[in-house]
Amino acid sequence: MFDFLDTSAKKAFDGKSVLVTGGTGSFGRQFVRTILQVSSPNRLIVLSRDEQKHFAMAQELSDSEFPALRYFLGDVRDRDRLELSMRGVDIVVHAAAQKHVPLAEYNPTECVHTNILGSENVVRAAMQSGVKKVLALSTDKAVNPINLYGATKLASEKIFVAANNLSGMDGTRFSVVRYGNVVGSNGSVIPHFQALIDQGYDNLPITDERMTRFWITLQQGANFVISSIAQMVGGEVFVPKIPSMKLVDLARVLAPNLSHSLIGIRPGEKLHETLVSFAEGINTLEFEDRYVIEPSFAFWEQRNLPKPGVLVQENFEYASDTSAFQLTADDLKNMLSELPK
Repeated sequence: MFDFLDTSAKKAFDGKSVLVTGGTGSFGRQFVRTILQVSSPNRLIVLSRDEQKHFAMAQELSDSEFPALRYFLGDVRDRDRLELSMRGVDIVVHAAAQKHVPLAEYNPTECVHTNILGSENVVRAAMQSGVKKVLALSTDKAVNPINLYGATKLASEKIFVAANNLSGMDGTRFSVVRYGNVVGSNGSVIPHFQALIDQGYDNLPITDERMTRFWITLQQGANFVISSIAQMVGGEVFVPKIPSMKLVDLARVLAPNLSHSLIGIRPGEKLHETLVSFAEGINTLEFEDRYVIEPSFAFWEQRNLPKPGVLVQENFEYASDTSAFQLTADDLKNMLSELPK
């Protein structure tokens, strides 16, 4: 598996002012820790609307110990507050989102306000504030979406890619990273399974024995974002090369002695996820550790990425059930060992 981080990527943040929206979430905390470890930013601003998470994070990473840190209460739905938070900022990482699939189905307007209108607010605030680079986090559920969450993330991707048309050649550059399930993140299946195991359940619920998912660790995700910011020129969707695994095999690794009960696929779920669709393949370049989907606009000006890529083969698709890179039991155990105790 790839680390995704190199020396040039680490240096991209030295002396810069950086803002991360949704900065008190699972990804945000890991991203902040990583930047503080590998780089020397001038300012590192954590924006979140949850004051309790702000307080808890500040106990772990205090601004007295890390003078570059700033804890900024705010909501991506509030454009005025975003503009205040981005004053003098060079780089924005947009991680704020509503991502719970069933809750999004029941509360669609709330999901749209955060994931779509919030993305538009980030774009407008970044251009107004003269931010140099903006990188937005997306998900495999944005590819051929069948639930509202995936649809809002697809719309968010389109907003950020198209924003390059508005900012001009010397203005803010916008790109996207898209990856799969994060091992151990809030609300994901591994903490859910682990909680059931700890509570003494004698079986684990499995939706379908065929179901597969892509997997990435929080650290890999943070590293991938950092390296993508260093490489981006605007308009790309960066996709990491990460392994996939059946959920039933994941359950066997977590609890080899427990049986499984099949509960059926929930509304809005797919059997398998896709990170690069057939339709996107014609604009996709392959690199050693990632794929890069270029913009499909006919008038798009060709730009050169820092490293040369190779156009993928005809009829290429990057899906969790057909990917050649399958996660082994030992690989998963290693990923689980990296989780905070």
